[in-house]
Amino acid sequence: MFFKQVQRNAAKNRKGNGLFFSSLIIAIVAFYTLLSLGDQDVMRYLATVESDAVAKLMALLPVVYAVSLFFVFFLVYFACKYQTDSRRRELGMYLMLGMKRSRMFLMLFCETLWSSVISLLIGLPAALFLTEGISLATAKVVGLGIIGHHFSLSLQAIFWTVCGYVFVQLLSMLVICVGLSRMAPADLLCSGDVKKQKLLSGGKSTALFALGACCLLAAYYLGIFRMRGLDLMTLLVLVIFGILGTFLLYRGLGGMLGGRIRRRNAKAVGLSVFTARQVQENVLSQHKSLAVSSLLLLMALSCISYGISMVTGRSTSSRSVDFSLFGEEEQIDAALEKDGVREMVKETYPLYLSSVKDGYFRDEEKAFDTGEMEKALGAIEGSENIIENLHIEYVIAESSYNRILKNVGKEELKLSAHEAAIYTSIGNDGDFGSILSKATGSKISIGIDGISYDIRPTLYMDNVVADRAITIYMALIVPDELFLQLAGEPKAYCRNVSLSDTVVEDMGLMQAVQKTDALLADTGIEYDSYLGGIGRNLFYTVAASYLSIYLGVLFWLIANTVIGLKYLIGQRRTKRRYETLTMLGADAQSMCHSVKKQIGTYFFLVLCTALVSSAAAIFTMFTSFTKLPAGVSVQTVALLSAVALVIFAGIEMLYIGIVKRTAVREICRIEITDRR
Repeated sequence: MFFKQVQRNAAKNRKGNGLFFSSLIIAIVAFYTLLSLGDQDVMRYLATVESDAVAKLMALLPVVYAVSLFFVFFLVYFACKYQTDSRRRELGMYLMLGMKRSRMFLMLFCETLWSSVISLLIGLPAALFLTEGISLATAKVVGLGIIGHHFSLSLQAIFWTVCGYVFVQLLSMLVICVGLSRMAPADLLCSGDVKKQKLLSGGKSTALFALGACCLLAAYYLGIFRMRGLDLMTLLVLVIFGILGTFLLYRGLGGMLGGRIRRRNAKAVGLSVFTARQVQENVLSQHKSLAVSSLLLLMALSCISYGISMVTGRSTSSRSVDFSLFGEEEQIDAALEKDGVREMVKETYPLYLSSVKDGYFRDEEKAFDTGEMEKALGAIEGSENIIENLHIEYVIAESSYNRILKNVGKEELKLSAHEAAIYTSIGNDGDFGSILSKATGSKISIGIDGISYDIRPTLYMDNVVADRAITIYMALIVPDELFLQLAGEPKAYCRNVSLSDTVVEDMGLMQAVQKTDALLADTGIEYDSYLGGIGRNLFYTVAASYLSIYLGVLFWLIANTVIGLKYLIGQRRTKRRYETLTMLGADAQSMCHSVKKQIGTYFFLVLCTALVSSAAAIFTMFTSFTKLPAGVSVQTVALLSAVALVIFAGIEMLYIGIVKRTAVREICRIEITDRR
């Protein structure tokens, strides 16, 4: 009989609180998706090419898991509190009829465990389906779809998901039961006291509201106009002003709303004054919750925007070279003639690249006359750091770079005798490339041993090796005759290898590179592989975008749950007001309209501040201490962010609609009960 009652009560709770039961299922899915990351196809692949980075990421997951548990605890606590508050009279009747408190608490814990089992039975299969979809989608996006997909079921992820979820459920119920143990049956039988408000004078409310707005504006100003790079002191002041301003704004908002209501009283009709007073009371009593929810939404939108930008930019690197082999000519020739390797290779060519210090200018401090370039850079805003560090490290033979351009399908250079071009391998990092491109586009020249060489207006950035065996700040691509003069005794830096088009077409790029990589590994020769660049970019995709979007969704879920539950709990505590309205002749339609308007205004007050603060935070993030990834245009990120914002607005409207239906159902129950 006891267990049947537990099952019946748990089913009733799920049916009457479906929105928040769904939120708990989403939390389960989030836990498993995070914890099973290491067993997904993409991560297993990454472990073969970026093992150290993957190991560090896996070591970070327990920390993210613990942070997630902390936030999910509040989500579960508010959901459980809403359920128990709706059953106050029921619990009071149990005690009045002689049920021991220990048995009542046991019943509540058993209901919690039973609901946990049901939600886990729904959430875990959904999580498994989602992780398989993510694994396949990620592989397709980054060009790894041809790698065989293997179904993965992480028992360890299931274990920790169950443990973490059940732990926060039981801990939440324990905290609630401690509060219930201090209440007499008579206290439970009443509908609950309305929380007393700490009223502020109109002047003080206005002052707090104005002070909060000023703090927020100061934070926006610091972020948009003063934040340059990761300045920890400025960032600390910005965060303090932002948090303090949000709390002060909502603390003074209640008084501001009260003044507006007083000015509207003469024109008020129907329940408009009652609606406005209810909103004011909610703001006054829940101003801390509103501030916390607004900050959580700010964090959610910032994390999601960052994740979108990362997943947009972290595509596979530009494929200009498949392998770069290092060593003596005899060793390289022997490796390329090995059975299996010969059939995979289309062509090889030496890369002639030489350090300036090792050649013609090795005994001179200033090898090149870069006066015109410095002058061109000086006319560009933000180029001070480039001018201070302006130096040319290497020279590259034109014929070698033309082979690279040919491989990527670009037009060859065809330099004249007194012409050169600027190359950099870090051109896409931050503002460096854009500033340098503007400088080279203004018809400048560089002096070499008293002779002026015109610089091509195009900045060249295609990889000269398969991966990052060498990082070149700035190099000069020169005609072969000039290279021989500057390099002294030229020696090939490495031998670049391109795979056969037929092999790539038959096997697919990734499988062809993997097979050749395995064959070269057996030769013992040192080499650099295009596979390494793919692995690094894919790791950034998973580490940056995956975790950022995960945390963003988690913050978003918790913020919405806090807003909705706080309102519904407050409405239940003011239930007698709606009963009084019913006795005074108010119909259900008018009260339902009032409730819907209250909820819309309540959510709007949170979303309005969150959206404005998020816009400033995202702008600061991408213009200061975090740069857009290489090759990502602002327009692309803005477009995707706009799509994400539309989806965000759609889900918010759906969530608000569900909260409205829940609140309206409560009002209709009051009206029906009193009419009988």
